[in-house]
Amino acid sequence: MQFKAIVHIMPRPEILDPQGKATQNGLRNLGFGNVENVRVGRRVELEIEAATQEEAEAKVREASRKLLANTVTEVFHFEVLA
Repeated sequence: MQFKAIVHIMPRPEILDPQGKATQNGLRNLGFGNVENVRVGRRVELEIEAATQEEAEAKVREASRKLLANTVTEVFHFEVLA
């Protein structure tokens, strides 16, 4: 079966996020002074072949841990859709 996976990757809360800080400053410069705690992450979409939903989730989890996310500085969560 073909599954679609969406992986969301964000900096760990305790890690500084310079890109988020720059985005927050840019928003303030544009008049959005009420914006706080901006964090910037990324979203990865992929299609994966697997026999079951559970197998697809295991493959996505492994791919996320090994390549997509740097688990020292980032956290991830994902969803797998049939």
